[in-house]
Amino acid sequence: MAKGPTKKMLKRMFVILCVFMACFLPVSANLVRIQLVQHDFYQKKAISQQTRDKIVSPKRGTIYDRNKKPLAVSATVQTVYIQPNAVKDEQKELLIKEFTKVIDVEESFMEERIAKNNYYQIVKRQIEADMEAEVRAFIKEHKLYNCVALTEDTKRYYPYGNFASHVLGFTNIDGDGITGLEKQYNEYLTGTPGRIISAKDAKGNEMNFKYEKYEEAQDGNSLVLTIDEAIQYFTEKHLDNAVIESKVENRGCAIVMDVETGDILAMATKPDFDLNTPYEIKDPLLLAQLEEASEDEYKSLQSALRNDMWRNKAVVDTYEPGSPFKTFTCAMALDEGVATLNNSFYCNGYRQVADRVIHCWKTEGHGGEDFAHGLMNSCNPVMMDLSQRIGAESFMKYVEAFGFLDKTGIDLPGEANSIFHSLKTMGPVQLAVSSFGQTIKVTPIQLITAYTSVANDGKLVQPKIVKEIIDSDGNTVKSFDTKVIRQTISKDTANSLCSILERVVTEGTGKNAYIKGYRIGGKTGTSEKIDDKNEEGEIDKRIASFIGLAPADDPKIAVLVLLDEPNVENKNGSVVAAPVVAQIMNDVLPYLGIEQQFSEEEQKTMDVVVPNLVGYTLTKAQTELRKAGISAKVEGGESGKVTAQIPKGGTKMPKDATMVLYTNDAKPEDSVVVPDLTGMSYSQAKRELSRKGLYIKFDGVFDETLESVLISQNPAKGTVVDAGTIVTVNFRYNTNDG
Repeated sequence: MAKGPTKKMLKRMFVILCVFMACFLPVSANLVRIQLVQHDFYQKKAISQQTRDKIVSPKRGTIYDRNKKPLAVSATVQTVYIQPNAVKDEQKELLIKEFTKVIDVEESFMEERIAKNNYYQIVKRQIEADMEAEVRAFIKEHKLYNCVALTEDTKRYYPYGNFASHVLGFTNIDGDGITGLEKQYNEYLTGTPGRIISAKDAKGNEMNFKYEKYEEAQDGNSLVLTIDEAIQYFTEKHLDNAVIESKVENRGCAIVMDVETGDILAMATKPDFDLNTPYEIKDPLLLAQLEEASEDEYKSLQSALRNDMWRNKAVVDTYEPGSPFKTFTCAMALDEGVATLNNSFYCNGYRQVADRVIHCWKTEGHGGEDFAHGLMNSCNPVMMDLSQRIGAESFMKYVEAFGFLDKTGIDLPGEANSIFHSLKTMGPVQLAVSSFGQTIKVTPIQLITAYTSVANDGKLVQPKIVKEIIDSDGNTVKSFDTKVIRQTISKDTANSLCSILERVVTEGTGKNAYIKGYRIGGKTGTSEKIDDKNEEGEIDKRIASFIGLAPADDPKIAVLVLLDEPNVENKNGSVVAAPVVAQIMNDVLPYLGIEQQFSEEEQKTMDVVVPNLVGYTLTKAQTELRKAGISAKVEGGESGKVTAQIPKGGTKMPKDATMVLYTNDAKPEDSVVVPDLTGMSYSQAKRELSRKGLYIKFDGVFDETLESVLISQNPAKGTVVDAGTIVTVNFRYNTNDG
């Protein structure tokens, strides 16, 4: 009969069980921890060992102008990567010594990448077609399929280089917006990346495509701007020339705005930068600063200068507006009913305000003047008188209404706000100087936005630079309509001011902004940079500006030009900024289809088409000229037939010019050399051209009481032309504008 386990055996079994339990319990606990507590961690680790995950870059959305002309686009490029764990010993030297030359990277960089213990290391981003072909050829020649590969990527391109650079902005190598609209609308433009998940074997090689999973990338949305490519071009061209001509030391900016909708049709800062090479500094003034930097400060200075170069001056910089602000002081006075157009004032050259004597820019004074001439003459005492009538509380009420205490909300990054006195700090002196735009600071976008309310029957609209956001199929994702913020002044007040602003251009300090056939209104400005004194403690730096509205009787656009620190003899806005606004408008208004309408005075100086009188008897020729209102002198005798004439038939000549008829085989000179007229007055230039048998044509309002200097002529000096050729000249008035 079998016996049961002995006591000794049971004891031994118990010991074995205890030992087993002591060993198994920790293992069991660890299994529980791995399978339950750390399940997600180890699952991800297993997947990463068994699969390879590649990101598929989405195509960044396009940025278009308002007419769907592409200004920023994305193109397909390639990124080169290596698989360090798959690189064989005999391939390392080849990659370090030879492949680095193909992709233009340092040998040390490649060594670092090969040393990484993983299956994916990028060695060159965003290569284009030429380099891609070289890389593929190198891989094929040296059979590097196991360790070198390319993956599709996208790269941002700007077809026009520096065009609208401060507005568009640029992206970094990862496709994220750094400045401008690229930054402001980055979330819309970016899109959603896709993925390629592929299985790999124990050696890290990719398995057959049937083990591959593909998640398609979603391309980013596109922007349709309010910017008009043609208007932007006109604006940049004339601003660039002005910055160079006036030797501007702290850059210039310009804005063109639709007064009814708030659409920004153009916005520019000069000098600018190339969006395709945004880190390269090309501005000679900035480069000169870098050259003077020590080795220790070079990098920090370079970074600071780049940031300065990228600043959109029209939005992020504040400045003392000076005389253009006088328009708002006049608006307040009319709207509050504390002044009328019939009021009279007297300027003795200064006003005593509290313990201060505050001067007019015309120190001898303007004498007696009415309300309109107070603005036309840019008279400081008139503005101080008006501000005293308005009072600090009402003054600040209108300052807020015009939007000067808030950002405009324009859809661009980094917008600054104004610096204004508060009602508590607005004493008599502060009120007096604020009335003519000193000791306060605004941004250019704030100023032109406020001006558009004057041009728009008193309605203040929010400026915008994006019209709509569309998807890759062209469907509208989001649209931006006109947003009227508030009524700033009455329609009657606005209309009265527009009429006075037109007289500023035709009769006052803004004559350099006149364009024949167009009714231009505007205000000049020359403000002191009181925070930037020279070594002697004097204020010698100026900001010259001009803001214009057109047509003055029914404004459609406003144009602001600001030149910060012009370095020429006459730094006044009336001299250096007003002509730039005229040049921009002279291109923009016809482009917008706004037709010229000539006044009676302008029609008297209009060009006339010269009839062809060769072969006519002198008597008949003179009769025809009388009908056309053209005067003529005769060379060769007072009888017979006309054998030649200047100008030739079919050409245009000014109505006030005198043509020449030749009789009895008399002939004009065959050709004439155009003289140099630079620096001459109108009468001097006319005399000199007449002596040469040439005609003069001047586009502008001419005022013989003002000093003017000829600044350009066409044809240029030294050009050989036919006798009777018309030489078009441009003059600039040397005026003061306060």
